[in-house]
Amino acid sequence: MRERTIIPKKTLWTFAALAFLLCVSIIIASVSCAASKSMPVTPEWGGEFPAPRPDSPPLPPELPYEQVELSEMRAVWVGYPDLRALGVTPQSLDKIVATAKSRKMNAIIFHVRPFGDALYPSEIFPWSHFVTGEQGKPPENGFDPLAYVIRRAHNAGIQVHAWVNPLRIQSSGGTLPEKLSDDNPYVRFRSDGDPANDDYVIDFVNGKYYNPGRESVRNLIIDGVAEIVENYPVDGIHFDDYFYPADDGSFDDSAAYNDYVNSGGSGSLIAWRTANINSLVSGCYDRVKSIRPVCVFGISPAGNIKNCLNMGADVRLWSSGEGYVDYICPQIYWSFDHDRMPFETVLREWREMVSDDIKFYVGLALYKSGSDADKGKWLAADDIISSQIQRARQPDVAADGFMLFSYSYLTGEQTANEMKNIMSIIDEEREQKK
Repeated sequence: MRERTIIPKKTLWTFAALAFLLCVSIIIASVSCAASKSMPVTPEWGGEFPAPRPDSPPLPPELPYEQVELSEMRAVWVGYPDLRALGVTPQSLDKIVATAKSRKMNAIIFHVRPFGDALYPSEIFPWSHFVTGEQGKPPENGFDPLAYVIRRAHNAGIQVHAWVNPLRIQSSGGTLPEKLSDDNPYVRFRSDGDPANDDYVIDFVNGKYYNPGRESVRNLIIDGVAEIVENYPVDGIHFDDYFYPADDGSFDDSAAYNDYVNSGGSGSLIAWRTANINSLVSGCYDRVKSIRPVCVFGISPAGNIKNCLNMGADVRLWSSGEGYVDYICPQIYWSFDHDRMPFETVLREWREMVSDDIKFYVGLALYKSGSDADKGKWLAADDIISSQIQRARQPDVAADGFMLFSYSYLTGEQTANEMKNIMSIIDEEREQKK
């Protein structure tokens, strides 16, 4: 018989404690591993994509992605005309991302709300007719275009900014879209028998718009932005230049303005409208930051500063860096030798106005390259856009990047030479940063 080894009680307690700590470590490691597999990799996005239907087209597999500050923004707008031409399918979105990557873009400005609608399943706005051909009709297979393009773009190292038109509901004489769905807020406001919300939406020149003079409307728009940031790991929210469609009383928001005056307000119509838009913009900014601070909020206003101010777009205030936007991208869509708005003059006006606290991007008119726009000035050379990019990079301007309008012009004969020149200077910029 072997002699039994007697282990002291103190030693037994030590072994037990070590075993307990080892078990706890294994459990923690297992939970962490499971979390790393299930949680998205974009910092501070605490959710999941909306649950897909069983028959939905599968999302591309998730690859590691981290939103980082770009040394130079090189973005392309993917607007509703591009989506209308291509269709909204997994194949078309694959093509968009692949083309943007091949043209050395690092961000896509993706149109998710062109007409008070949504290119994703929304609890607030109806499905866009660009997805199924009929507003309010969901894809039969449960396809989620926004989730798909985000996953595909992030896998390619490309940012996605969700592009929202905040006020526009319908345009082109009532043909875009041809019919509003029953679940469209416009239809609800006009058919619910409540006269108090009839002017939440306004008909103007054969179009329809939300009325930002009503606080409930501003909150609706802000909630729509929040819905995107809460449910999708977008890198940014992007507004374009469509705010008030007129600078006078022809846009009939008189009922809301009269309520303002009767309650003691003394500002002019334009001052009141400007305050409404400022409230909307700051509200969107604050809401985005409260949900996910890493997500940026930016606006691309028209390039003519005077026109912006007349239409209620207070670009001077937004450019001050006081809690309105993370970036501003004026659409400087003119050539160097334009008769009234030469590129150099407009670029300097914006640069002098924009605070160093926010990013300054330059919106460029790729669609004009090789065309007879502006009395044929864009036919004079095939390096106008590339020269504008180089000018914006100079130390006295030091723009943080550029955005090209639009996706459809990244390829094709009209802009082939210009794109070749643009890609060449992108290569040069990469070499300089090594």
